[in-house]
Amino acid sequence: MLSESLRAKQDILRNILRAHAPLLIAYSGGVDSAYLLAEARNTLGADGMLGVIADSASLPRKALAAALTLAKELDAPVEVVATGELQNPDYAKNPLNRCYFCKAELFMQLESLAARRHFKGLAYGENADDMRQVRPGREAAAEFKVLAPLRDAGLNKDEIRAASRALGLATADAPAQPCLSSRIPHGTPVTPDVLAMVEAAEDWVRSLGFSVFRVRHMAQEGDAPQAKVQISPVEMPQLSTVGASLEAGLKAVGYATVEIDKDGYKSA
Repeated sequence: MLSESLRAKQDILRNILRAHAPLLIAYSGGVDSAYLLAEARNTLGADGMLGVIADSASLPRKALAAALTLAKELDAPVEVVATGELQNPDYAKNPLNRCYFCKAELFMQLESLAARRHFKGLAYGENADDMRQVRPGREAAAEFKVLAPLRDAGLNKDEIRAASRALGLATADAPAQPCLSSRIPHGTPVTPDVLAMVEAAEDWVRSLGFSVFRVRHMAQEGDAPQAKVQISPVEMPQLSTVGASLEAGLKAVGYATVEIDKDGYKSA
C-alpha cells in the first residue's frame, strides 16, 4: 500500500503532466526517468507523450537495450536520437561542469524535435532529493525551460522506488547508473575509445556476478591506463573467488594495472 502522502504527490505529478501535454520526456531507462515515462504513458496516453533517449558513446549498449525493452513493456512510444556532446570540446575536455554540456546538447535536440512535432512541453527526471546536490545539468534545464515534474511534485528517490514497485517496473530497485563519462576523472579527456574501454571493463565485472560497482579509468598523459575498481562493500567478499579473473579480464581490455579500492563503492 502506498502512503497517503505519496498518493497525494502522485496526484500533483499527474496534474503537472496534464497541464503540459503533449510532452517530450528525456528518458534514460534509469529509476527516475522510467517512472516518469510510465506515469506519463498512463496519464496522457500514447498520443500525449514521447520518450527520447540520447544515444552516444557514453551510453552503454546494454543500458540502451534495457531502456527500449522497458518502454516496449509499458507500451510507451520512445525514439532514440544521436547526440553529439563528444564533438563539443567543452565536454570532451571533461571539466567539472561536463554534465551541463551533455544536458544542453540533449535539450537542444528535444527543443528542435518539439518544434517539428508540435509538443507543448519538455521534461526530465530530476527528483526532489537531487536539489541537495550540485548538478550542472540543472542549469541547462533552466535555460531550455525543461520541466522537472517529479521534483515539482515533491517526489524523493525512496518514494519513486516505492511507486515504481507498485507499477511493477523492473527499475524499482535498480542501482544508479550514470553515464560512462562519470568513470573518467575530471580533467582527463573523454574520447570514444576511452568510453568503449570503460564499457568493456564494466561488462566484464558484471559478468562475474557484481551488480553495484564502478571501474574508474585512471590515466596520466603518456602512461598506460589503470583501472580502479570500486565494488559495493556487500559484494566485496565475492572477490575471494573471482578476484584473479577480474584482474585478468581488465588487463585483457587494455588496463596495465588494476587496483581494488579497499573502501569499496558507496553511492552519493
